[in-house]
Amino acid sequence: MLNDARLAELETFLLELNRASGAVILPLFRGDHGMEGKPATRGYDPVTLADRGAEAEIRRRIADRYPQHGVIGEELGEDRPDAEFVWVLDPIDGTRAFVAGLPVWTTLIGLRFEGAPVLGSIGQPYLDEVFVGHAGGARLLARGAERALRVRKGVPLAEAIIATTDAEGCFDGAELAAWRQVRAAARLARMGCDAYAYAMVAAGAIDLVLEAGLKSWDVEAAVPVIEGAGGCVTDWRGERIGRHGGQMAIAGDRSLLDEALVALRRAAK
Repeated sequence: MLNDARLAELETFLLELNRASGAVILPLFRGDHGMEGKPATRGYDPVTLADRGAEAEIRRRIADRYPQHGVIGEELGEDRPDAEFVWVLDPIDGTRAFVAGLPVWTTLIGLRFEGAPVLGSIGQPYLDEVFVGHAGGARLLARGAERALRVRKGVPLAEAIIATTDAEGCFDGAELAAWRQVRAAARLARMGCDAYAYAMVAAGAIDLVLEAGLKSWDVEAAVPVIEGAGGCVTDWRGERIGRHGGQMAIAGDRSLLDEALVALRRAAK
């Protein structure tokens, strides 16, 4: 059973992992990051020394502290993915932003307990920010201070700020048509922020994020943060996404999400 004391212990370790990964990544940001490509189904998919080095350091610390835990990582694969506790890692979500010198990349670290995401963080070490959450709540630790995170409620789609990473590059034909319909109805749309946009939903700055083609490491860390801040994470049918990737909608308000789902369900897979 995951009681409050155990959850607090794991959250402390989660913050340690954020500090350790940041120590590996930051010296390479806006420097010689050793970029190369890896096989991708949609365009160029870069990976850097920072991606691999940070994941290796996170995995080393997990193995030292909790050798019975499993790990799933974007760069270094799976180790005991069916364990009771499984860490799900994306050392740099937004590698394209990273290599372009833009500080909207993040480190995603999630913890799965008995198959479900229970603890997660979205870290941006260059800005000295860690958004952390679980069922008991979410908070932002930034520059020596912390505050509770709450999503924005009561915003209709006509007044909403929405986001996606790359509509033209990440959505297929039906998905792109659904995005365009939602975008046409919204007040403002932003692109290119990757998982940093998820953090902005938790902070009450962005109202809705739509993505597709995601893997488990792209989403699991965000689920406890968003839900802890009072928001929701679903697929494009409106079902809770949980540990799965694919199509994803992150919203601060369920009624806003329901408005968007009118278009999204037509492209749901």
